[in-house]
Amino acid sequence: MSAHIVELRGVVKDYPLGKLSVRALHGVDLALGRGEFASIAGPSGSGKTTLLNLIGCVDVPSQGQVVMDGRATGELSDRELTELRLFNLGFIFQSFNLVPVLTVSQNVELPLLLQGKRTGAERHQLVAGMLERVGLGGYLKHRPTELSGGQRQRVAIARALVTRPKLVLADEPTANLDSVTGNSILQVMKELNTQDGTTFLFSTHDADVMKLASRVIRVHDGRIVDDGRPRSTGAQPSSAVHA
Repeated sequence: MSAHIVELRGVVKDYPLGKLSVRALHGVDLALGRGEFASIAGPSGSGKTTLLNLIGCVDVPSQGQVVMDGRATGELSDRELTELRLFNLGFIFQSFNLVPVLTVSQNVELPLLLQGKRTGAERHQLVAGMLERVGLGGYLKHRPTELSGGQRQRVAIARALVTRPKLVLADEPTANLDSVTGNSILQVMKELNTQDGTTFLFSTHDADVMKLASRVIRVHDGRIVDDGRPRSTGAQPSSAVHA
């Protein structure tokens, strides 16, 4: 098994703009170790979201390779990519992306239903347990519109983690929250990372949020300008989680 949960090798991403093409990423090389709690940092438009979309297999590179858990995603079929996303990845969006007509427990249960591997009783137990862990054990029957922004983001975290994914991707997870609530959300993520060993990669341009990361990968104009690794000779990527 590879020491890295994901690797980007010479990744280039171009987007068409009329008759022109805009390069969002320029030959990015990146390796993320298992169990890391890492942040992609950079100003708006620097390429953070593009990186997360490529790692999350919701977009494909124009050039280069994305290797997830030892498998080159460009060589996988559509069905294999769907299964990779469903069983190995969790997503936390800054806009929450909850289904308003469903209860909190139903929102969290959705990925388990899509997996189709567990009984109703097993799903209920997993959902209730995860909501308890993120501090929402008493909100199973509430709907998203009845919750605060911080509570909705906790639902999104529970939904991302209920399948026990290997890697959780979070795009600006605190962007729509006040600083106190945002810090609380990051602490929840950090606790789950430490307790379960789940790898987290989140994007941010907030310096306060970066302080909680054990590794900060800095992006500017579609290039990684600092991968957050020690510069000493012979330093090797570590999958250890640092407090």
